Amino acid sequence: MSPQVPTDPLWPRVVKLLVLLQLCAQGRAAHTSPPPHGCPSVCICTSDLLSCSRQTLHRVPPALPPTTATLDLSHNALTQLQDRWLAALPHLEALHISHNQIKDLSPQAFHNASYLRHLDMSSNHLHAVETHYFNALVSLEELLLYNNRIKRVDENAFAKLSVLRKVYLSWNNLTTFPFRSVQGLGSYSLRTLDLSSNSLSNIPVEELAALPENIRNGLYLHNNPVRCSCPLYLMLQRWKQRGFSSVKDFFEEHTCKVSDNVPRSLIKFLKYSHMFENCSAGPEDVHPVSYPVMVGQTLLLACNTSLPATATTYMWISPHHEPIKHPGNSNRSLELYHNGSLKIAAAKPWHSGVYVGLAINSPHNFSRLCEINVTVHYPKPDGETFSTGLTTLLGCIVSLVLILVYLYLTPCRCLSCCKKPAPLSPPQECSAQSSILSTTPPTTDAPNRKVSANKHVVFLEPLRETQNGQIRLALGEDFPDAKHPKVLQLKSDSESISSIFSDTPIVS
Repeated sequence: MSPQVPTDPLWPRVVKLLVLLQLCAQGRAAHTSPPPHGCPSVCICTSDLLSCSRQTLHRVPPALPPTTATLDLSHNALTQLQDRWLAALPHLEALHISHNQIKDLSPQAFHNASYLRHLDMSSNHLHAVETHYFNALVSLEELLLYNNRIKRVDENAFAKLSVLRKVYLSWNNLTTFPFRSVQGLGSYSLRTLDLSSNSLSNIPVEELAALPENIRNGLYLHNNPVRCSCPLYLMLQRWKQRGFSSVKDFFEEHTCKVSDNVPRSLIKFLKYSHMFENCSAGPEDVHPVSYPVMVGQTLLLACNTSLPATATTYMWISPHHEPIKHPGNSNRSLELYHNGSLKIAAAKPWHSGVYVGLAINSPHNFSRLCEINVTVHYPKPDGETFSTGLTTLLGCIVSLVLILVYLYLTPCRCLSCCKKPAPLSPPQECSAQSSILSTTPPTTDAPNRKVSANKHVVFLEPLRETQNGQIRLALGEDFPDAKHPKVLQLKSDSESISSIFSDTPIVS
């Protein structure tokens, strides 16, 4: 008989204890694991938005989610940005780094950010805008640099930003600005250049006059201590007449300094313009040449120029702020020839406006050749030989003559209309217009009145007598009652005749 194997009652308890420890370890690991996509603990992550603002960060958190399209690092304590720190964010389109303490940028701070379209670095400590700061941002459309400490902007700072639309540089310490840097071919998408509230003391009017109209419309220069001059005043007055938003929206904020020795000698020279009444218009302030054309006609715009054709190219700016280069615009409704002439094949009403011709000697050297104001209108109807004013005058004269003829020279339509109308009888009497039928002629013999005794006569205008100032009808017999049946004998057959238009007796 084989011996029985003893069973250990502790073995099942050990197994259960091991299983429980494993479950606890898994639970602790799940509790301490980071959120999905590596979202930093100090940030808030959504599908494509990463917000790390107001966390007093001194450096950018590592391991940012690669799906981020908008990154907010504003209101922190960042002082610098590492090279290629955006390489892990291939889909980034908007970056907010405002209200930090960044003083400068490394040459490769924004490398690997080719899709970035919006950059906000306002309210930092930048002292300049160097050429290498934003050259890698080839897709940048909006650049916010206001409220920094910028004193200088490099001439080539925006040279490679071909799609840049808005630049905000207000509330800085700029004393000059390279306006030629925004004249490049790639800068014609620029719509807003805000240089207001700086320290600009001198504005080159000739350089500004050569800028495209779309840039001048959004070039904000108000609240600067510029030196007062007639060219500056005339230029801004012309912009106001053209309806440019930069002058129209901030009309009273444009100031100029009367004397350089008196720092506070600023006046609102557009609002109080009596000091510049004697300023005469120069060549840049002449109004555009007017060129009227009818709908459907072909129009050729040309500027008189003596520039050498070999080293000069031409470009026109349409009224819709579209740059037109050779061979023409996108739909070929406007064609530009090599000699600088602009052809409008079939003029339409939307072609109306001011066209600006430019000559380009180098990528950053522009000169304005001419401005032509095209007005497209519909042709007059055929057969219209008189002018509008003459036709209106003749119409008034003819109408007046017809009114006078109607009032004073209208001929009589009947004999009874031309005679003097008889006075009306009193209301209680019988109407004098009533027809009286009687077989007996009237007792009073009227001259030249012959009536046959065997005839029935209708008297349309009975003889009248006056008694006590009243008119009384003379009847053939004296009846006591005016309603006597013999007074009015109306015939109901076809021989009864009545008329009120003739006083000739009608014999039946």
